[in-house]
Amino acid sequence: MKNQRHVHTAFGHSSRSSRAALLAAFRPVSAALALCAAATVGAQTASTFEAAQRQSVPIAEVAFGLRHPWSLAFLPGGEFLVTEREGAMRIIDAYGRVGPPLRGVPDVAVSSEGGLLDVALAPDFAQTRQLYFCFSQPDLTSYSRSGTALAAATLSERNDSLENVRVLFEQQPKVRSEQHFGCRIALADDGSMFLTLGERAIAPAQAQRTTNHLGTIVRIQASGQAHPANPFAHKPGGLPEIWSWGHRNPQGAVVTPDGALWTHEAGPMGGDELNLTKAGGNYGWPRATYGRGIGAGPTYPGTEQPVFYWPHPVGPSGLAYLRSDRYGPQWQHSFFIGSLLQGVLIRLKLEPGQPVQEQWYTLDGDAPVRDVREGPDGLLYVLTDGEDGRLLRLEPPAQTPAPVTDSLEAMPFNPSMEGDGAVLMPPPSGESNAEPAGGVH
Repeated sequence: MKNQRHVHTAFGHSSRSSRAALLAAFRPVSAALALCAAATVGAQTASTFEAAQRQSVPIAEVAFGLRHPWSLAFLPGGEFLVTEREGAMRIIDAYGRVGPPLRGVPDVAVSSEGGLLDVALAPDFAQTRQLYFCFSQPDLTSYSRSGTALAAATLSERNDSLENVRVLFEQQPKVRSEQHFGCRIALADDGSMFLTLGERAIAPAQAQRTTNHLGTIVRIQASGQAHPANPFAHKPGGLPEIWSWGHRNPQGAVVTPDGALWTHEAGPMGGDELNLTKAGGNYGWPRATYGRGIGAGPTYPGTEQPVFYWPHPVGPSGLAYLRSDRYGPQWQHSFFIGSLLQGVLIRLKLEPGQPVQEQWYTLDGDAPVRDVREGPDGLLYVLTDGEDGRLLRLEPPAQTPAPVTDSLEAMPFNPSMEGDGAVLMPPPSGESNAEPAGGVH
C-alpha cells in the first residue's frame, strides 16, 4: 500500500524465551532502529508482529478474585481503587485484600459491554477526595436504552462510600444497544477531561455527524461545561463538547507529557488503531478503516490516518504512557496497550512520533488484559478481565549495587526465573473477600 511502512519488531524471541531473551527486552535501542526513526515515512504504520514472538515477563500478583475488573486508580497510602463492570467499586489495600463494594455507586446498565467502567482521581484528590468515573447510564424512561455518562463524586473519609455523586455529562442520544460504550477518561494538565464515546454499533454512520455524541471524544471542564478550546465551542457546526469524531469504540486514552491526546480503538475484523487525536479531527469510521467486512477502504477525503494499526484484531483496551525509568531506557517513553483478544500487553515505542519498536508480553496465560496504568512508584499495573480477574504488577529487572552501569544489560532479572522463562516469583499474600454487588440493573 502506498505510503505504508512496517514497524520493526524489536525482539525476535518466542513465548518460550530464555532468561537471556528476556534480558534483551531491556537493552538499549539499536542504531538501526534509531535510523529508522529518523526516516521520513507515511502517516500510518502497520504492525508486522507475529504472536509466536511474544515474551514472558516477571510479574507479581497484587490481588485476585475481582469480577470483570475494568479500571484502576491509585489512592494515597498505597491502596487501589478498582471498578468492576457489573457495578461495584472496591478498594484493595496495600496487602492485596479486596474490600466490599462502596456504597453510593449509581445504578448502571449492565449488558454485554456496558456497566461501571473507567475511574480517575481528580488532580487535587489528596485535598478534596474527588474522583471521576464513567458508566453505562440507563434511560429512566426505557431501560432498553442506555448511553455513556461521566460522573463526579467524593470518596468518604472512611473509604466505604461515594458521596455527593453528580453526573457531569450524558452522551446523547441514548440508544438500544449493548455495545461500544467507549468510556475512557484522560485528564489534561489544566484539570479538564477527555472522555471517549463509542458509536454504540447500532448505527455506525452516526459517528460522522457532529450533531450527536455517538462515536466522538468530548472534552469538558471539571464543572461539566464544554472546554473553550473545543472546535465547536464558539462556532456552529457541532455540539460544543465535541473534540473529535469518526471513532468506533475507543477504550484507551492518555495525555502524554507534551499535552497530546493519544487514543486507540478497535476496528471491524482487524484495523485496530492508535491515533494522535487532534481537535477537530475526523478519524474516519465508518468511511475509512483498515479493518475488513464493511466495504470501506483505508482512506477517505477529510479524515485522519492512524499513526499505527494492527491488520489482525488485538482488541485494544487500556493505554498507558510510561514516564519512569524503572524498567530501563528502552521501555521508558513507550506506550503500553492491553489486548483483550490476544491476552497480552503490547509495548509500542515511537521515536520521534513514528513507531519503531513493538513487543508483546504474556502475563496471565491468555487472560484478556483490560487495563494498564503506571503507578506512583513508576511501575506498571495491569488488570486482567474475567470472573476471577487479577491485579498484577510488572516487576523491574533486579538492581545490582555494583558495578555502576548505564545499561540494564548487566542487570539480571529475579533469580527465581529459570529455564524457559516462566515466571516463578511468589505473589504477595493477597486475599479476596469480594462481596457481590447489589442493586445493579
